[in-house]
Amino acid sequence: RKEFVDLYVNYVFNESIRKPFEDFMQGFLRGCPARKWKMFLPVELQTVLQGHTKFDWYLLEKNVTYVQYKKLDQTIRNFWTVFHKLPEEKKKSFLAFLSGSDRIPGYGLEHFKFHITDPQVGNPDELYPSAYTCSHALVLPR
Repeated sequence: RKEFVDLYVNYVFNESIRKPFEDFMQGFLRGCPARKWKMFLPVELQTVLQGHTKFDWYLLEKNVTYVQYKKLDQTIRNFWTVFHKLPEEKKKSFLAFLSGSDRIPGYGLEHFKFHITDPQVGNPDELYPSAYTCSHALVLPR
């Protein structure tokens, strides 16, 4: 029985996925040569590839720059009051809305910057908040 279980586990976790994994690995190594990755410890490589999963949301607030807004404008104060009351998953959803990922890039939250911009439209009630993920900009109507 032990031999059967060992062979079955080997088949499920190794043999059955060998070809797809080899194809993936070949493509991955073509774009990211292995010699470049050897300088990282496994935990560092995971952070580089996946990003950070621990957040200091007050540091995120501190790193914001405002365009056509001031930090003490009522809209901005309301935004941060509501944001800090959100559950963790909703904050991550906001991060995904803003940047395209619910994780902070490997360079760390202290270097992650974004902008909050006033679209300066005639009737801000007719406009939803939107984001430019490439430039990490949140368009927030008053």
